[in-house]
Amino acid sequence: MNEEKTIILQAARTDFEEIYFNENQGSLLFSPMTKGKTIMTIITAITLFTTFLLKENLSEENVGILYFLSFIFLLCAIFLSVSVNRVSRWKKQVNNYLSSLEDCNVYEIRFDHHFFTVNIDNEKETSEWTDFETFDINEKFISLEGKYSYMFPKKAMNEKAFVLLEKTIKDNIKI
Repeated sequence: MNEEKTIILQAARTDFEEIYFNENQGSLLFSPMTKGKTIMTIITAITLFTTFLLKENLSEENVGILYFLSFIFLLCAIFLSVSVNRVSRWKKQVNNYLSSLEDCNVYEIRFDHHFFTVNIDNEKETSEWTDFETFDINEKFISLEGKYSYMFPKKAMNEKAFVLLEKTIKDNIKI
């Protein structure tokens, strides 16, 4: 494969959103990154509230339990807020990227035996195949991770182009 191949992508926002935001990825409180922290914070809040309601039944020696539970709740809330902030920033970056794709006129991939180039409205990012550390190929998309990271939905290209890209990636990226 010495000659350069080109794949033209159809940048439909919904195709990308379907992949980026699957499994509640865009949910601030119930994304895979925040779901456990949200549940733990709720459980801690309920426990603290219940203990607070029953504080008259606690002896003076056991009142420290309220302080301990308050501390645990505060930690849970802090960890949750940090995770929510990360998801919020990621979601904003994805939405900005998708907005830029909506307005683009040219979205293409060019590759040969040595180089891989993504061209979005004449803004080109070129990588050598050795710059990529890993890839993921499934029935919905192809993703590449390395110097630059990319995700190409299967729906954004025809079947022949998808198979060509899949074969080229498997031939050129050694994991």
